[in-house]
Amino acid sequence: VPAAWQRPYLNIFKHFRVEEWKRSAREGDVAALTDARLKGTVYRIRGSIPASNYLQLPRTGTQSLGLAGRYLYLLFRPMPRKHFVIHLDVATQENQVVRISFSTLFKEFKSTATWLQFPFLCGAAEGSLGDGAARRDLMGAAPADVRWTCLVLDLPSILSLYLSRRYSHLKSVKLCSNLLVKNLCTSDLVFDPGVTFSEARRADLACRGVAPMPREMAFPVPRGQKWHDLYDYIRFPSEGSKLSYDSIQKICPGPAAVSKDPQPVTLTKAVRDRLSLIHQITSPKAVSAPW
Repeated sequence: VPAAWQRPYLNIFKHFRVEEWKRSAREGDVAALTDARLKGTVYRIRGSIPASNYLQLPRTGTQSLGLAGRYLYLLFRPMPRKHFVIHLDVATQENQVVRISFSTLFKEFKSTATWLQFPFLCGAAEGSLGDGAARRDLMGAAPADVRWTCLVLDLPSILSLYLSRRYSHLKSVKLCSNLLVKNLCTSDLVFDPGVTFSEARRADLACRGVAPMPREMAFPVPRGQKWHDLYDYIRFPSEGSKLSYDSIQKICPGPAAVSKDPQPVTLTKAVRDRLSLIHQITSPKAVSAPW
């Protein structure tokens, strides 16, 4: 359970004062810009070699963020026609560090006991993900019209589902080129950016574990327009999905009600069998998932 100072959510960039670069590190082409559309500061990370152009929290590998919230929110936009890479180092209750990476460079899901690599598919249209050919068409560099995205990662579920490990806390974040980042946030709550505070009260969303996005974390929505018409919302793993959970992509316009169960994903027997093979991997060399 997150400490009191991390509840109900923690604005990571604000708390760690990322703009001062004392508790964070930057390498290569990293710059703070004012984004006219978002009406605020964003960080642009660009360069042809992701490993040489990045923003990292905390500053060194010997430090730890120590953030225990179940969900990590990443507000970002991949750069059009470019690739990006993001690494998250998380600690398990067994005192093991696992790296969770996702990138448009990855062609397939790979797994070892200490590293999960997920392809990130940009610009997925609803209803177009039912078969492998459709997913392959979405792989690769971000499209020209790629949108600002709210990515919600359920860290305990990822560790439980793919490695049968119990989540402890988020240790570090490394954002590599090429992308724009507005903010990072951790929380035990599911935030729905598409509802207002008044709508949330009327619908009593709190009883379903859903809350409106905090104002300091929100993307602006002009009067008369809808959030989901302007931006992408991706929750991973997603409840009720028929996909094989081998990539991160948009599959629904908004969040579902949250479960207190740290394993909210219902898997088919075929997928369970495939994942059981991954769990049996003992070699340190990354191997492709059997599908």
